Amino acid sequence: MKLLVTGGAGYVGSVCAARLLEAGHQVVVLDDLSTGHADAVPEGCRLVTGDVAERAGEVLAEGFDGVLHFAAKSLVAESMRDPARYWHGNVLTSVRLLDAMREHGVTRIVFSSTAAVYGQPESVPITEEAPTRPTNPYGATKLAIDHAITSYATAYGLAATSLRYFNVAGAHDGLGERHTVETHLIPIVLEAARGLREQVHIAGDDWPTPDGTCVRDYIHVRDLAEAHVLALEKSLPGNHRIYNLGNGTGFSVRQVIDACRDVTGRRIPAEVAERRLGDPATLVASSERAQQELGWYPQRREIEEIVRDAWEFVRDDRG
Repeated sequence: MKLLVTGGAGYVGSVCAARLLEAGHQVVVLDDLSTGHADAVPEGCRLVTGDVAERAGEVLAEGFDGVLHFAAKSLVAESMRDPARYWHGNVLTSVRLLDAMREHGVTRIVFSSTAAVYGQPESVPITEEAPTRPTNPYGATKLAIDHAITSYATAYGLAATSLRYFNVAGAHDGLGERHTVETHLIPIVLEAARGLREQVHIAGDDWPTPDGTCVRDYIHVRDLAEAHVLALEKSLPGNHRIYNLGNGTGFSVRQVIDACRDVTGRRIPAEVAERRLGDPATLVASSERAQQELGWYPQRREIEEIVRDAWEFVRDDRG
């Protein structure tokens, strides 16, 4: 298939583009490079630089079989400070992309959603039937896009899949995380290992978890890319399927820090700080539906393996 990958110069998008090439697809990347990197676009992909909302129609006019939509604003704190940036950059851009797909007869889409749409979960692991109550504009905009996709699939026969996941980590084939503003735990801890920050701050150690620190679900970026390929292949016209993706195991903040110490062999100072307002104690996604319907199973489930791949990427000074 000929596929358009929006945001394909970013972390998850670039790894997914690489996996699509491996699967024999023809890939075009559309990215404005505001947070992505041109050198992250895998060899064999054509890069079109520009805003998705402005250029999607022009690019899709070439003729495509499907779209994988990663382009988005994704910082929770920023979404609280500047929600307009998120409603415009995420929702309006996505609706324009959907309209461009309709105009040019592109009938498949896989959307990179987020488990942040669930907000504070009533129970874990979180299933697709859990109430969607996002606690920030980032999660709210992703949920709005999911609703838009559902209506387009129902009315216009779109074959659509949304994948909801929490923390993506690791690296694959020289592709890893490079964020100007780093908010993810594993890269932050590895920055401390590299001497780029003095210490790691643990947001509370009195949570109702085995070691008192928050527990989160980590999924290897390569496993996540595989889920996108499977979702694309198994999408059905007129259907919008939604899948949660997770490791199946939660890891605490202390477990992640300890894994980083073991992998790097370096002393990583850590200090307990105040809890962050609104943090749930435990967030773990259920992937049972994805396993049953997509045949998807995470292959890289150990936190040490995830950290090791991330460390190899940044240690080579590509981070």
